[in-house]
Amino acid sequence: MTNQRALREYYSRQYDVPLLLLTATLMLIQGLSLPLINVEKMVLWKSVYSVFTGVLSLVDQKEYFLAGVIFFFSMVFPFAKLAALTVIWFFKMPDRQRKWLLHWLGVLGKWSMLDVFIVSILIVAVKLGPMAQVEPRPGVYLFCLAILLTMFATMRVDYLARKALR
Repeated sequence: MTNQRALREYYSRQYDVPLLLLTATLMLIQGLSLPLINVEKMVLWKSVYSVFTGVLSLVDQKEYFLAGVIFFFSMVFPFAKLAALTVIWFFKMPDRQRKWLLHWLGVLGKWSMLDVFIVSILIVAVKLGPMAQVEPRPGVYLFCLAILLTMFATMRVDYLARKALR
């Protein structure tokens, strides 16, 4: 018979995981919606981009593939990962299923959104050329913090799940 308990049931006094998941989610929402970069080209043109407005801008420029990659890895995947971690922590499931889900989160985590995000900012900066000044805005810091918190939450949940199996 397989054991079917929520991971939180093994660690009823462990509050760091729910706090990490909540904080990472809030930071991600803010990081995606707040301005990431301020672009000033010459003196006449200024624009502020968030991840969301950047994706919309790429769609307007008919850069569908790049917009799709950034949308998936910077917007969809982080929320899916946080949702999976929340399910692992709060919902009952067999230990084998939890282990399988954590394995795939680890595999997909190697394709983390941080790399794609940095590459996308570099693409924007390169496309603008030397006549533009690009400066980071608060959204970039919150987005990076959300990624780091999600990575830490994943490591913590994985550690606690392995410990529960002993």
